[in-house]
Amino acid sequence: MTNALALLLAAALASAALAQQTDPPARPDGDASAENNAMADEITPQLDEAVNHGLKALAALQNQDGSFGGGRFGRNVAITSLACIAFMADGNLPDRGPYGDAIERGLDYVLDNVTDSGLIADETANGPMYGHGFATLFLGEIYGMTGGRPDDERARRVHEALVKAVRLIEGSQNHEGGWRYNPVPYDADVSVTICQVMALRSARNAGLHVDAAVIDKAVKYVRGCQNPDGGFRYQNQLGESGWARSAAGVATLFYAGVYEGEEIDRGLKYLATNARPGLPMTSTAHFHYGHYYAVQAMYLAGGESWENWWPAIRDYILSLQQADGSWSDRSIGDTYATAMSLIILQMPKRYLPIFQK
Repeated sequence: MTNALALLLAAALASAALAQQTDPPARPDGDASAENNAMADEITPQLDEAVNHGLKALAALQNQDGSFGGGRFGRNVAITSLACIAFMADGNLPDRGPYGDAIERGLDYVLDNVTDSGLIADETANGPMYGHGFATLFLGEIYGMTGGRPDDERARRVHEALVKAVRLIEGSQNHEGGWRYNPVPYDADVSVTICQVMALRSARNAGLHVDAAVIDKAVKYVRGCQNPDGGFRYQNQLGESGWARSAAGVATLFYAGVYEGEEIDRGLKYLATNARPGLPMTSTAHFHYGHYYAVQAMYLAGGESWENWWPAIRDYILSLQQADGSWSDRSIGDTYATAMSLIILQMPKRYLPIFQK
């Protein structure tokens, strides 16, 4: 079976399962997202060359045990999951494609760090819900893109881990509707909340049941964090808007099934004004995090939002690539920056189910 056929089959299975659920609503008719509305020249020869160079650089950064990350973020489930998602964005899967082995080894590392409670965390994790959210997203994408492969022992482990991970997310939502650093329902912030909502959407896309009430509460929480200027504050209390968390806020609403409305319009306008690629204020420690969510928000919005945003962020990210093919992030490290940059640059390939409606 070819890669393309396998991916189409997996997408069909996921879509069939999705249609049987009643959690977040489907997009309205006349979907304007970029999924089925590709621009001319979205993928340029320069982009192809940079991505190929970047994937090779990322593969060279994998640790012996299958993990990714270095320094104080060494052997990190979040960075490992993001690196594997970057390979999957090119159409690679375990046992399939030039980076299938790297994904397989990364997947085994993540599965080996699933605890009895369902929490996915390495031994050095501090505030593990970030890593748990990214790892659950990775497992959801694996399960959705492979159709489950029930005859495979690893697929059984993926399914079991994914179910437990989803239940832990549902059980650790706080009374406001959000999540924070630890898997206890006490506090919440927008940054951790988007990780959990995106993970739940991926699992739902793959056919798992997700409690609709959890999604509804998350929407209420995120809406409560939006400021009058359209941006989002860190928590549901007084605070200023920030461009990176605002990108996360808009993306959360999209992934929760809110596809149109005043909060979406105001959020997109805030990002266009305050986070346009190349503005000096976007060159912060949260640069890759913010643009990872911003490009998703613009892709899901489609139309002029995508048409104006994509060429700008594509060319800007390409300009930051280092000679060895990697990207740099002084705060979290080059492995993280390279994985995030590759995910951003490969949005137009449309392989990952999470980026589909």
